Amino acid sequence: MGSDMTETRTIKKYPNRRLYDTEESRYITLADVRRLVLEKVDFVVIDKKSSKDITRNILLQVISEQEQHGDPIMSRDFLSHVIRSYGGAMQGFVGSYLEQSIKLFLGQQQQVRDRVKSVVGVDPVGVVTGIAQKNYSRWKTVQDEIFRTLSRRDDEPKEIEKPAKKR
Repeated sequence: MGSDMTETRTIKKYPNRRLYDTEESRYITLADVRRLVLEKVDFVVIDKKSSKDITRNILLQVISEQEQHGDPIMSRDFLSHVIRSYGGAMQGFVGSYLEQSIKLFLGQQQQVRDRVKSVVGVDPVGVVTGIAQKNYSRWKTVQDEIFRTLSRRDDEPKEIEKPAKKR
């Protein structure tokens, strides 16, 4: 089991769409892939036919399956906004922003767990609500600053064009 920490587990996807875990020497399901993610096992999914890394595609399938069953995390509006972000000038920024937002949220979630463990009588829901409000304020501040920066950038070409028009 020590090899899990240092080596990346390889999962092969065969043309029949089945996933084969080379470490456990067995076929696995998307639920098994989800379990690996939850257990923080480092793995890569390789398409057997093309030898391409298709890990992202498989993770998207796991997310899709999770979203279809139970309470979804992503609203229709959120998914629509994400789709609209592809191909635009802001695509890289949107991905980075979402990733940093999740990391901040997970860090705050761990702080809540630690605080609840150490303090008796604290209402965990109240603590979570307070932190969520702080996070929203931080995200709003960061977002406002980014849009101010982008607005300034949009103004820059106009500044450059003005001297050229004066003759």
